[in-house]
Amino acid sequence: MNIKPLSDHILIEPIKEEEKTKAGILLPDTAEKEKPEQGKVIAVGPGRKTSSGKIITLDVKAGDKVLFTKYGPVEIKVDNKEYLIARQEDILAIVE
Repeated sequence: MNIKPLSDHILIEPIKEEEKTKAGILLPDTAEKEKPEQGKVIAVGPGRKTSSGKIITLDVKAGDKVLFTKYGPVEIKVDNKEYLIARQEDILAIVE
């Protein structure tokens, strides 16, 4: 399935890191964990439209690794894979 974000929306694939305790024990996926706060941009919309009709393009592009707010993006599931849809204002930084 092909997903094309609209306006200033960004499709993100969350990066889930393995979590270890200080003693080196790996926590399973079923353990209570915090939501991931970084991911890879899969697709971006064309940009936000101003009241005069001009389109302001986004600062991120497909392939960028980004940091985003914890509770801003909306979680979706497509073909048994989890994604997030965020607005540009939810993106805090691009990781280089």
